[in-house]
This record gives sequence, structure tokens and C-alpha cells, in this order.
Amino acid sequence: METSGSLLRIGVVGFGHLGKYLVERILKDGAAVGLTLAFVWNRNSDKLKGLVPDELILGDLSCFADRPCDVIVEVCHPQIVKEFGLHFLSQSHFMVGSPSALADPDLNARLRQAAQQYGRTLYVPSGALWGGQDIQRLSDSGALKGNTGQKALFIRMSKHPSCFRLTGDVLSDWTEGEGMRVLFSGSVADLCPLAPNNVNTMAAAAVAAASLGFTGVQGEIVSDTALSDYHVVEVEVTGPNGFSVHTVRRNPARLGAVTGSATYNSFWSSLLACKGHGGRVYLC
Repeated sequence: METSGSLLRIGVVGFGHLGKYLVERILKDGAAVGLTLAFVWNRNSDKLKGLVPDELILGDLSCFADRPCDVIVEVCHPQIVKEFGLHFLSQSHFMVGSPSALADPDLNARLRQAAQQYGRTLYVPSGALWGGQDIQRLSDSGALKGNTGQKALFIRMSKHPSCFRLTGDVLSDWTEGEGMRVLFSGSVADLCPLAPNNVNTMAAAAVAAASLGFTGVQGEIVSDTALSDYHVVEVEVTGPNGFSVHTVRRNPARLGAVTGSATYNSFWSSLLACKGHGGRVYLC
């Protein structure tokens, strides 16, 4: 892989809370861990002024190829993955921070084909998913199978209602103190379009569980007004002969925060793993 000296050149697409964290971390610690910024893009470039060096601000995303880089990191919205994912892979490795976009089977297939065609890696960060590598190994071995009355892979995400960003009006009538409300229960393929910014953890699990895919992985999102300090992610995995694993992760998060605080460090660790794995999808 051609790099700038010994430093991996990173392009960051999106400057919300997560994008801002990654940019600040690269500017502060990048050289020590082999990373440097190639560019930063945000839909509203004014938000970058004073926070990102002017020479690193990319005004027009369609001109990204003018800023050579080794890894492009998307941390804004699934629509960017749909519009630019194939173009990104034609020029560099691509880390999909909004893997809910991969619930679209046509886009998923085309991105995988592009990764193979160009010899690039389509990186999918684990985010708040605990045990993703284990799920992947179980799936690859053909042992990810539900027992009688059980789902092979089930994920429940519970958050305070202020933390959800839904495409419909399912939560428009919530009131403080109402307790728990199941907002959706079904396949992750159907859930991703409803909550594209909230269920990237489930999307990462669906990528790990390739034998099941987005349709075969079952997910549930729960609004809970008691969860004012953290998000809860529960993962239930089953296999043959009574095998099962149940994990519960409590991820500290502020009211209204889409992303839990522990996920920021997880993304940073994922970025450090993007060293080029050529022509495939890689859960990092």
C-alpha cells in the first residue's frame, strides 16, 4: 500500500460527534500511531472552520480523489455510503461507519464486488457489538444455527427515547416516565431503514453473521425512559447441541446521544486495524 512516508493517510467524511472525535484524535495522536489526515469533509463546511486546518478541508466530496489517501472513513449517514461507496473503493480502502446501509442487498453486493475488483478492503467497525469476531467464526464454520424455538442471532438495543433517530413518527408521543416500549421487533433488514443511525451495531452483527445475512439476524429496539445514563445492547447467539451465549453491554451515554461514549474508543481501535486486508469485507 502506498502511503505518505510511513503514515497511513485518512480521509474523514462527516464531522458529527464521532467524526470530530476521530479528527481531533488523529491530529493529536496520529503521528505516534502511524496516521495522518488527508482531508475532512462535512455537509456544512462552516462547522470545520477553526477546528480543522484549512488545507485539510474538502469543500466538494465529489473531488475526494484529488486528496490521495489510504483509508476513507464514513461517519455521517448511510446515504453517503450509497452515493459514494463504490467511488471510494475505486481509490482507497473504505471504512463504513454506517453499516446499516448494507441492509440494501443490491448495494451490499455491489460494494463487495467493488472491493474484490479493486483489491480494496471494505472495513466494518464493530462499534458497540461485543463478540463480533466470535459470531463471525461461528458463522463461517456453519455452526450459527437456532435451536428449537430460538433465533440463531438476536440483538436487542434499549435506549432512552431521546437517543433514537427514527425515520417514522413511532416515538413522537413519548412522555418522561412512561417506562419501556418495544418500538420494533423483526429482521435487521427491515429495521435498518427505520433507524439507520441507531442500529449500526446490529448491522455489524449481520455482516459478521454472513451465513444469516441481514434478513436472518433478528433485532429489537426498545425505548426506556429509565435509561438516562447508558444504552444497553443484548446479544443472544445459539448453535447446535444446546450451545448458547448471552451478553449484556451497558454503554455509558448522555441523554439524546445516538452513540455511547465507549463506542468512540472502539472506533479508534477499528481505525488502527485498517492496515489493508485486500479485496474483501473485514470486521474490525
